[in-house]
Amino acid sequence: MENRLIRGVALNDSIRLFGVDCTKLVEDSRKQHDLWPTSCAALGRIEAVGCMMASMLKDEKEKISININGGGPIGTCMVVASGNGDVKGFVGDNQIYLKYNDTNKLAVGIAVGKDGYLTVIRDTNLRENFSSKVRLISGEIGDDFSYYFNISEQTPSVVSVGVLVDPDYSVRCAGGLIIQLLPDASEEIISKVESVAANMRPITSMLSDGMTIDEILMSLFDDVRILDSKEVRWHCDCSRERFMAGISTLSEEDIKEMIEEDNGCEIKCEYCNKLYKFSKEDLESILEFKRSCLR
Repeated sequence: MENRLIRGVALNDSIRLFGVDCTKLVEDSRKQHDLWPTSCAALGRIEAVGCMMASMLKDEKEKISININGGGPIGTCMVVASGNGDVKGFVGDNQIYLKYNDTNKLAVGIAVGKDGYLTVIRDTNLRENFSSKVRLISGEIGDDFSYYFNISEQTPSVVSVGVLVDPDYSVRCAGGLIIQLLPDASEEIISKVESVAANMRPITSMLSDGMTIDEILMSLFDDVRILDSKEVRWHCDCSRERFMAGISTLSEEDIKEMIEEDNGCEIKCEYCNKLYKFSKEDLESILEFKRSCLR
């Protein structure tokens, strides 16, 4: 099953549309981290937004990093999405399974919490990254990103994301939509978008009914024009070399301590759980390299 993201415009090109079916991507994340339903729904929703935000980048080498911590039991949620379609992420607690008593829906808002911030960092391969932060308003993810776009980017946006988890914990479907008003949109356009948003079915309902992401966007407006389409996928780009570079940024005292007390170190990638082992000799080489750079 291919994860598919599309971009388009509608209402005489006065709004931008982004849509993604990332069911396999979120299922791959679930398997990678052995996620329970609410943890899976939280991470999957953020990954869906990450996919769409990364498609707004100008270059495939650029990246979006999303950090959310609302003080809830799930802890920190991190997602990194690249312009080339690669996405990875993790949550602090993989084993959260909470439901709302009144609706029996997965309680993502309670798991995430709203006593904290949503932070977005754009890595554009320039000397300095662009970072922006807003307070969480619900912890449900969709509403929080709508608020983010409105406040941080001054772009009125509707954000709908969802993950439907089956009784066996597997992901039945996952996806997202973003509708953004372009500058100088008329009051009539704004009213049409508000009407569509108010009457729009949940993205998971449409996907579980068998609708493709193209069909979903086409069902919202009469004049949708698809601009492009791309595949998105779960992928971790960690490497031994990257962690070696990370170790080299530590102080000499910290590296010496790992050499003398532990005879090496082990580092686990939080995104894919791969374990990297560095021997005493490895650390001594890193320390020598660090010293040579300071001479």
